[in-house]
Amino acid sequence: MDPVTSEPLLMRLGRHSARHRKGYVLTWAVLVVLGFVTSLGLLGGSSLFDRLETGDIVAPGQAQTARDLVTATDEGALQVVGRVDGADPTDPAVARAAAGLVERLEAVDGVGAVTGPVPAPDGSDSFLVTVEVGSEIGGPVQDEVAEVLREDGAELLAPYDAELSVGGTGLLVDDVVDQIKSDLTRGEGIALPLSLLVMVFVFGGFLAAGLPIVGAIASISGALAILFGFSYLLDLDATVVNIVTVMGLALCIDYGLLLVSRFREELSSTTDVEEAVGAAVATAGRTVLFSALIVGISLSGLMVFEAPIMRAIGAAGVSVVAVALVVALTLVPALCAMGASRLVRRRGAEAAPEEGVFSRLARVVQRAPVLTTVVSVAVLLLLAVPALGLRLTASGVELLPADAEQRVFAEQLEEDYPALASPGVTLVAQADEAQAAGLARQLADVPGVTRVDPPRTLGPLPDDVAAPGSDPDGPGLVSIGLHIEGTAMDDPAREVAETLRDADLGVPTWVSGQTASLQDFTDSVMDRAPWAALWIAGATFLLLFLLTGSVVIPVKALLLNIVSLGASLGILVWAFQDGALGGLLGFDSTGGIESVIPLLVLAFGFGLSMDYEVFLLARVIELHEQGADDDTAVRVGLQRSGRIITSAAAIMVIVFAGFAAGQMLVIKQTGFALAVAVLIDATIVRMVIVPATMTMLGRWNWWAPGWMKRIHARYGVSEHSSPVRAEPAPVSR
Repeated sequence: MDPVTSEPLLMRLGRHSARHRKGYVLTWAVLVVLGFVTSLGLLGGSSLFDRLETGDIVAPGQAQTARDLVTATDEGALQVVGRVDGADPTDPAVARAAAGLVERLEAVDGVGAVTGPVPAPDGSDSFLVTVEVGSEIGGPVQDEVAEVLREDGAELLAPYDAELSVGGTGLLVDDVVDQIKSDLTRGEGIALPLSLLVMVFVFGGFLAAGLPIVGAIASISGALAILFGFSYLLDLDATVVNIVTVMGLALCIDYGLLLVSRFREELSSTTDVEEAVGAAVATAGRTVLFSALIVGISLSGLMVFEAPIMRAIGAAGVSVVAVALVVALTLVPALCAMGASRLVRRRGAEAAPEEGVFSRLARVVQRAPVLTTVVSVAVLLLLAVPALGLRLTASGVELLPADAEQRVFAEQLEEDYPALASPGVTLVAQADEAQAAGLARQLADVPGVTRVDPPRTLGPLPDDVAAPGSDPDGPGLVSIGLHIEGTAMDDPAREVAETLRDADLGVPTWVSGQTASLQDFTDSVMDRAPWAALWIAGATFLLLFLLTGSVVIPVKALLLNIVSLGASLGILVWAFQDGALGGLLGFDSTGGIESVIPLLVLAFGFGLSMDYEVFLLARVIELHEQGADDDTAVRVGLQRSGRIITSAAAIMVIVFAGFAAGQMLVIKQTGFALAVAVLIDATIVRMVIVPATMTMLGRWNWWAPGWMKRIHARYGVSEHSSPVRAEPAPVSR
C-alpha cells in the first residue's frame, strides 16, 4: 500500500500546507483583504453595519401576528423630532423662527407631514417640531432632516439662546448600531494586545505568540464577510455582529494556541518541518476538529428555535466556527512552517514535564476524589441558586449607556410629553367603529391601565397575513394603544398583556408590544428547548463516544456541563439582575436579564466547556493507549494539557472581558457570562472535578456495552502518539 495514501487525512493536509506554505498564506491574505473591504464597504456600497436592524425580540405568536397585520395595512412613517428648550413658542418672534424652520423642513424631498411648534403640556418654554421621513431607517431623508434641524434650527433659534436637540426611532437605531461598532472596536482593542501578551508569556517569544493572533484577524475578516452575506438572507439584529465575531475571535486564538504549541513540541524532536507540521495537524488538529464540531453542534441547536434572531445567531455562529476551523488547519500550519527556523527551541523544551503544578494538583485531588467531587459540585450548585430567580427582559433604550444622546432624548421626551409616549401594550382588533369604541372603554377598566389611546383605523384584513381567530367576512382592523404604570417591562405591563392574551373581548384580538413579544419568545423557547437539548446532547454524546469509546465519560461531561452552566447563570443573575456589580461594570440594572442571553450562554458555554473537555481527554486517551494506568494517565494528561487549557482559558476570559467592557448592555451581559463560564469550567471543572471523578471511577471510565464497543472499534477515532517520534514519550508508572 502506498504509505502516503495510508496516512491520516489531517496529516496529509498538514504536510500540504507546509509544502505549499506561501500559496496558503497568500491566498488567505487576499481573502482577508476581500473580507474587510466587502463587509465594511471600503470601496463604496453598503456595509454590514448599514444592513443591521434592532427592535423587539420576536417569535411566532400574537405579537408577531399583530405586527404583521399593522405592517400590511398601515406602513406608517418614522418621525424625526426636534425639541427646543429655552424659547417660548407663544413669543411672536420665536413663532416666526419656528415657522421658518417648518418651511425649510417641508422643502426637503421625501418629507411627509411636518407638525409644529407643539408646546410643552406643562406650559414651559419648550416645544417640538415633528417630521415624517418615510419608513426607511437611516435613509437619506432621515439624515437630511436631522441635518436641517441641527444646523438651520440652531441658526434660526440662536438669537433666543435656545437649546435644540434631535431624536427619533431611526436615529435611536443608528445610535445602537454606532455603539455596536464602537464596542466591537473597543473589545478587539482590549482583547488582541492582552492576548498577545499572554501568549508571549506562554511561548517565550513574539513570533510564536503572533501566529494565533494573525489567525484571529483572518477569523474576524471571515466572520464579518459571512455576516454580510447573511444580512441578505436574514434580518440581522445589531447585537449579532459582536456576539458572533467575539466567538470567532476567541476560538481562533484558542485553536491557534493549541496548534502552535503542538508544532513546537513536534519540531523539538525532528528537523523535518513538513513532518512536524503534519504531526501537529494530525494530533492537535484532530482535537481542534472535534472541538469545532462540538461547538458547531451547540450553536446549531439555536436554529431549532423559531425566533429569527436565534436562528440568525445559530447560522452565523456555525459558519464562523467553520472559518476558525479552516484557519486553524490551513493558515496557522502554513505560518508555522514559514517561521519554523525561529520557532524551534532546544530539544524537548516545548513538551510539558511529567511533574509540575498540574500533576501536583492532580495528586492532591486523587487523594480524596469523593470528597473533592462532593465539595466542588456543592459549590457550583450554591453559585447556581440565584438562577432560580431569573427574570427575562427585553430592553429598549435601556440597552444604550445612560448618557447616550438618543437614550437621554427618548427618556426626557416621554417624561415631558407624555402624550407622545409609546403605549406599553398595543391591541390590534378586528372590529367596526362601534365595537372599537366599546372595546376602548372596556380596556380602560383593566387594572394597571392608566390611559387608552383612541382607536386608530388600520384598514381591511389583509389576505396575505395568517391571522388565527380572524373572520374573513368581518370588519376591518383597528389598533388601540394602552398606557401602563411604569415601563413596558415592569410587572403591571406584563400582567396587562397576559390578561388581554387570555381574555375573550368579544372580537378577534392580538396583543402586541415589548411585553407581548417577550411572552411569545419565552413560550416559543420553552416549546422548542427539549428538541434543541436533545439534539445538542445526543450529537455531543456521539462525538465523545467516537473519541473515547466510553459511555460514562460523555454522560459525566454532559452532567458536569449542566451544573457548570447553572453556576454561570447564577453569577450572571446576581451581577446584572440583582445589580451587584453595577458600579464595577458601569451599568444600571434593568431588573432582569436580556431574553437572548440565557440561550446564548447555554449554547456558547456548552460548546466552549466541551472544547476543554476534548483538550484534556485527548491527552489522557493518548497516555491510556500507550499503556499508562488510569491514575497516571489522568495525572500526566492533566499536566501535559494543563498549561494549554489554562492559557487558552485565560485568553478566552480576556477576549470576553474585553467585550464586557463595552457599553451595550446585551453585549456586556454576554461577555461577562461567557467569561465566567470559561473561568469556572477551566478551573473548578477541568482541573478539579474531572480528575477527581476519573480517579474515582477508575476503569469504569472506559465502560460501554459490548455492542457499542464493537461500533467504536469499527468507526471510532483512536488517539496515537506523534508519528515523527521513534518511541512514545515515557510515562511514569
